[in-house]
Amino acid sequence: MNGDKVAVIGIGTTPFGELWERSLPDLFLEAGVKAIEDAGIPGEEVDEIYGGSMSTGLFIQQEHLGALVADRAGLTPIPSTRIEAACASGGAALRQGILSILAGESEIVVVGGVEKMTDTQNAAGILATASDAEWESAAGATFTALNALMARAHMHRYGTTRGQLSQVAVQNHRNALDNPHAHLHRAITPEEVLESPRVADPLHMLDCAPVSDGAAAVVLASAEAARRYTDTPVWVAASAQASDTLALHDRDPTRMAATVEAGKRAYAQAGLGPRDIRFAELHDAFTITEILSLEDLGFAPKGQGGRLVEDGLTERGGMLPVNPGGGLKGCGHPVGATGLRQVVEAARHLRGDAGRRQVPGETALTQNIGGSGATVVVTILRR
Repeated sequence: MNGDKVAVIGIGTTPFGELWERSLPDLFLEAGVKAIEDAGIPGEEVDEIYGGSMSTGLFIQQEHLGALVADRAGLTPIPSTRIEAACASGGAALRQGILSILAGESEIVVVGGVEKMTDTQNAAGILATASDAEWESAAGATFTALNALMARAHMHRYGTTRGQLSQVAVQNHRNALDNPHAHLHRAITPEEVLESPRVADPLHMLDCAPVSDGAAAVVLASAEAARRYTDTPVWVAASAQASDTLALHDRDPTRMAATVEAGKRAYAQAGLGPRDIRFAELHDAFTITEILSLEDLGFAPKGQGGRLVEDGLTERGGMLPVNPGGGLKGCGHPVGATGLRQVVEAARHLRGDAGRRQVPGETALTQNIGGSGATVVVTILRR
């Protein structure tokens, strides 16, 4: 991506949590309206809508999300499309909005992500449909079980400790205390992580992001449109996506090759390297995934991601602040919304309006994972 061609000019998010009284369309519209109002544009200026959502059909028995959103927003007849890439649906939707502007199809695009997960008692089973149905979910493997295998392999091969996993959870819970939209506002200790119920050894309940409802949205604009509406755009320096095998048993469980490849493509697009990134929003659906992501994105040598966390280098005041708003672990993980929530959080910091959780820096990276690493979207933003 050469030069300043696409900008984030508006951001919006709902609270994340167990939002029993809210419907999925209500959540999507709230986030979208906030983003449009933040951008200061009239609704009739929107050329296109993309919505990221993993499984509205299974979670709430509602498909055809694109048309539903345009209908409820009063934005028919503009094109509105749902994008699905498991837990990376939000990041993939963002990438499609960026590509639409780069292709000259649109000047202003609203991209949102949403999931309503608490209206079912089978969230774990629904999430498992993003794994290999023939080899994994059919055998009863949940995503916690798959990530537990990754954690155990990493601990065996590289000496990653149970304490380092716990520190990821402790740090992200602490960061979420300063995020009013976060699902969990509770500080925890390493001891509490180990005392929480064991879900799949070595992972405990507090190693896992909570099941949540919520939505997030951004307004994207071409360079010309961005300069009409704001003096402080957040520029998209890179947007890259990569794939890997769906089943974990077909790859190295201690490495997410799709993260490595998406990261390489994003760095090349932006003309940057890992050392140029000032803070990152990483996909910590489980504590092990943050450690793997630190390594696979080049922030730490292979096998040293846990040490980076243990030494405090990923704290808000550290060398590379990670998940300053709480990540998935503290904010919650309404799967279709997560990729957009990460971009909203990064944009807040780049604009300097993140409040008590503000971290300095002019470049940010977001990483959104689908499944156990089969789809990864990496976005780099700059002020």
